Amino acid sequence: MELQINGTTQLVGFFAHPAKHSLSPKMQSLAFQLTETDAIYLAFEIKEGQLDKALQSIFTFNMLGANVSMPHKTAVLPYLDHYTAGCELIGAANTIVHRNRQLWGYNTDGVGFIQSLQAAGISYQGKAITILGAGGAATAMISQAALDGVANIHVFSRLGPRFEQMEEKIKEIHRKTACKVTLTNLYDNECLQTAIRHSDILVNATSVGMQENESPINDFSVLRKDLVVYDAIYQPRETYLLKQAKKYQARTINGLGMLLYQGAASFELWTHKKMPIEKIRPILDKV
Repeated sequence: MELQINGTTQLVGFFAHPAKHSLSPKMQSLAFQLTETDAIYLAFEIKEGQLDKALQSIFTFNMLGANVSMPHKTAVLPYLDHYTAGCELIGAANTIVHRNRQLWGYNTDGVGFIQSLQAAGISYQGKAITILGAGGAATAMISQAALDGVANIHVFSRLGPRFEQMEEKIKEIHRKTACKVTLTNLYDNECLQTAIRHSDILVNATSVGMQENESPINDFSVLRKDLVVYDAIYQPRETYLLKQAKKYQARTINGLGMLLYQGAASFELWTHKKMPIEKIRPILDKV
């Protein structure tokens, strides 16, 4: 059915910069149509320094809520009236629900990551994972993987403020889970290669790969047939890293599944309805 916009139609926003590359508007709009929900989902380019005004618009237009993406996932926390223990552990939120003039924060990234592995039939419990990145999405993946039974997580990130923040976050994750988590400079190639060789899953949780012929790693010889290479990027569908991984016969997964499952969790928070993923995925695969 085609959505008929009227005086009762409610709005959900996507606040990010850049926002135009996102498939979330297509996905959520389809979900609203298929579930006959009287709502629309629109993307807004919100630069740093504009977040407070964007959040105020949720009250102004009586929106159901919003998704927030880079660079706002961490910056949004002080503006929220409530947020979950998961947001606190991760240090970021990606979903906002508007309830009675209050903003409630959730993080569905980690859940989306784990559920996308499950949907692909990938075993992760008791396994070792190497994760590249220390941003909000990477932290959500690390936290949820640790909570869900991954044995070892090797995290690699560039030196800087995020590296230092991740050091503290890893200590907290270690206190709350049985998972062993280590953090190393991304440019320590020897340690990176060793970690990948001893891992079952390699995850790129950085934005490196959205441009043609760029990759977060330079030495592809560590890729192998029994390794799962997971790139959280979904535009393009096949990054340079995934192309190289295929040459080494590794199993490859892009970020579309994570987008779908984290989006489904957000959708349910706004609407209290299940997203019909099995109907939406084939459509997004063609976009």
